[in-house]
Amino acid sequence: MTTLPNPAREKLESSGLALGFSVRMLRTVEVAPAAKAAGFDWLWLDCEHGTLSLETAAQIAVAALECGIAPIVRVPNGEYSLATRILDNGALGIVIPHVDTAEEAREVVQKLKYPPVGHRSIGGIGPHYALRSLKVGDAAAAMNAANLTIVMLETPTAIENVEAIAAVPGIDVLLIGSNDLCAEMGIPGEFTHDRLADAYRRMIEACRRHKKHPGMAGIYTENIMQRYIEMGARFVLGGGDAAILMAGAIARAANLRKMVS
Repeated sequence: MTTLPNPAREKLESSGLALGFSVRMLRTVEVAPAAKAAGFDWLWLDCEHGTLSLETAAQIAVAALECGIAPIVRVPNGEYSLATRILDNGALGIVIPHVDTAEEAREVVQKLKYPPVGHRSIGGIGPHYALRSLKVGDAAAAMNAANLTIVMLETPTAIENVEAIAAVPGIDVLLIGSNDLCAEMGIPGEFTHDRLADAYRRMIEACRRHKKHPGMAGIYTENIMQRYIEMGARFVLGGGDAAILMAGAIARAANLRKMVS
């Protein structure tokens, strides 16, 4: 039986914490082994808000496959042609933002999964198998099993529909986009607000009932992250290249300046 490893999925299925590292600024393949060495399980290659090209995202994805960290790509809502091309060329998962209804979630599955689960076009054997020749049916089944299909919940409407979205076969992760959700609720940046906590509670409970994985993005203050991780969030975006680089650089410069009286 053909199988394809996905470190993020494996961590989730063992009830572990799958930690992601966001890539928006860096452009070279070294970011993949660096994030792996730092202890992350997956990369968030941001093609929604970042300026990564398809070619650069694919190169980083292939490097990630080689070093054992899962390359997962966020594409703009509805950009399925971009999503399927990056899946063909190295990604092990796709994040679709702004999913509000079960109907939209079903469309995501139809576009991103191979038959018989969905209707994604089969484009040949890509870098996931080092370009080896495999039976198409076996490879497609393995890709369906390995790839993570992730929908972001970013509006009160999405939270109201969370039970129905979680029930959609083929969806793997429900991921709250905390910044957009708070903005839509009229509480921008208030990540400790009871309304956001209630949204996380509802999402996590729906995931448990339907055997999906609950996720968290947009929150990077550790004590607040701890709150939602303790509630059950397991697919967690842990930080990104620009913010982590700046935090380290600021701390280093400040410490060095203290050495001069």
